[in-house]
Amino acid sequence: MSAETSPADDSLESRIREAERRLEEAATLAAEAERRAEEEIKALEADLERERGEKEQALAAAEQRLGEIEAQVEAAEKRVEAAESRAATVEATVADELARARGSAAQWLQEQLDTLRREAEGQ
Repeated sequence: MSAETSPADDSLESRIREAERRLEEAATLAAEAERRAEEEIKALEADLERERGEKEQALAAAEQRLGEIEAQVEAAEKRVEAAESRAATVEATVADELARARGSAAQWLQEQLDTLRREAEGQ
């Protein structure tokens, strides 16, 4: 074996160096792609967490508003019940007064009739 290399050996070494260079380039590109993918994943996770937070806040606000509305409805129902009770009391009072007025009117008419009869008998 001689110290000199043959053209075939040079060609093989050249191909090996080229393959190593391409392998390093591919590894560099793969590492860069992996880094970008990790950054994208982190960004998407951050977006997801932000959206979850926003949805939780919106849900909490909606639940609070619902509670306020339910309290307002309950208060309104109590006011309606009180108004209905007062209306029933007023209706009963009006009916009593109407009955009393009819009785008074009937008594007055009876007295008028009695007076007319007495006057008619006296003549």
